[in-house]
Amino acid sequence: MTAPTAPTGSSMIPRHIAVIMDGNGRWARRRGLPRVAGHRKGVERVRELVQAAGELGVRYLTLFAFSSENWRRPAQEVQMLLELFLGALDREVAKLHEKKVRFRVIGDVARFPEALAARIRDAETLTADNGALTLTIAANYGGRWDIAQACAEIARRAVAGEIDPARISPATVEAFLSTRELPEPDLFVRSGGEQRISNFLLWQLAYTELHFTPALWPEFDRTELEAALASYASRQRRFGLTGEQVEAARNA
Repeated sequence: MTAPTAPTGSSMIPRHIAVIMDGNGRWARRRGLPRVAGHRKGVERVRELVQAAGELGVRYLTLFAFSSENWRRPAQEVQMLLELFLGALDREVAKLHEKKVRFRVIGDVARFPEALAARIRDAETLTADNGALTLTIAANYGGRWDIAQACAEIARRAVAGEIDPARISPATVEAFLSTRELPEPDLFVRSGGEQRISNFLLWQLAYTELHFTPALWPEFDRTELEAALASYASRQRRFGLTGEQVEAARNA
């Protein structure tokens, strides 16, 4: 994982945006529709967001699609979400590949039905060499799970003599997180009005700028994205430096 650095150029477009797509169910309920209608509309917004992010120069987009806590929802809704995910893979992956988008999934995929797990593997293989934008879907993912599985792997390697426990550092942990191939998010966006990160990328969001919007996810259009980017561009990211040091580096 690449550590964040203070921006030094004129561009203030975040390289990596992480998103919690909240509000599908509430959007449907307010319209007297079943929850599945909100989730289907939400998939359309994902397609539009990927397109807009690529056009605006974002290089990495990570979306929280299904948390490890979502298994607690009614079984019928969980089944519907899994089927919707499978259907979206069947419809969208070829289009992503045409646009040179790399597709990845992070999370405990082993718990998914084999048909879904196989589709995920196929999609990742097909798009592995694409470089226009990396779309990462967090599915059966939790930030605590991510840190715990990294620590477990480090412990196994320490027992095997491959890692010196005295030399374990934050960089060691980062090397075993599921996001190790990604830079840390510059901007976190959550739709739906809630103002928390809900066990999403707990380690990775340490220095990320946070943006919350009351818009429900099916309402999150390009205008909402541009508002989030404008908010991001208005901030000074210091990473422990003084404001004067950041400005000096930016103007160098």
